[in-house]
Amino acid sequence: MTQKLALVTGAARGIGLATTKLFLEQGWQVAMVDRDGAELTAACTGLTEAKPFLYDVSHPEQVAEMVADILASFGRVDALVNNAGVADFGPIEEHSFAMWRRVMETNLDGVFLVSQAVIPALKETQGAIVNIASISGLRASTLRLAYGTSKAAVIQFTKQQAAELGEYGIRANCVCPGPVRTKLAMAVHSQAIIDAYHGAIPLNRYGSEQEIGEVICFLCSDKASYVTGQVIASDGGFESTGVGLPDLRT
Repeated sequence: MTQKLALVTGAARGIGLATTKLFLEQGWQVAMVDRDGAELTAACTGLTEAKPFLYDVSHPEQVAEMVADILASFGRVDALVNNAGVADFGPIEEHSFAMWRRVMETNLDGVFLVSQAVIPALKETQGAIVNIASISGLRASTLRLAYGTSKAAVIQFTKQQAAELGEYGIRANCVCPGPVRTKLAMAVHSQAIIDAYHGAIPLNRYGSEQEIGEVICFLCSDKASYVTGQVIASDGGFESTGVGLPDLRT
């Protein structure tokens, strides 16, 4: 069993699905993890080297079962992409503790749980971890208290992983997407918001799911064999310029 295996969480849609398809194009097998069974089944249809795994990464007992299931199916893990995440936006004074926990349990707890469970398998392959944070973890923004804080924590968590796991040959890096043209984003972003983003992004456009996936796959590949502990903003230059977008305040 020499074919490489990527474990991708949140693989049923968006960046996770785009990344899955890129791995498959590059000759990898993919364990597609998601908690949305219907979406996962639909996404996996026709992907012959991918297999769906219906689990919720925020529950420790499910994560343990998930990793055992994946290893029983494939026998190895060469790359872990911690992509599963949720967003719940609102003004800081309206953030309930329930909202805070709902975001943290997937965006941060899930990254911790899955990473820890997969470390023994990654030691065997000297594999790679890529955690998906966000531009909101690098720069503050309105309405993103829990979300931005969770993603900032993922960035620091990645650095801790790189520092501690390097001796085993395991690399850990973090990708911070900027505004991405997903179906969800296009459904909730007004034209004023779109125009404001375009005006603040040097490349003057949103990114695509595939563009983010290309960075993820590179970091998991042997081409990035001496890259670890890095935080890469795939954002069209958004993080490097400007502060504040008035149209995003509402």
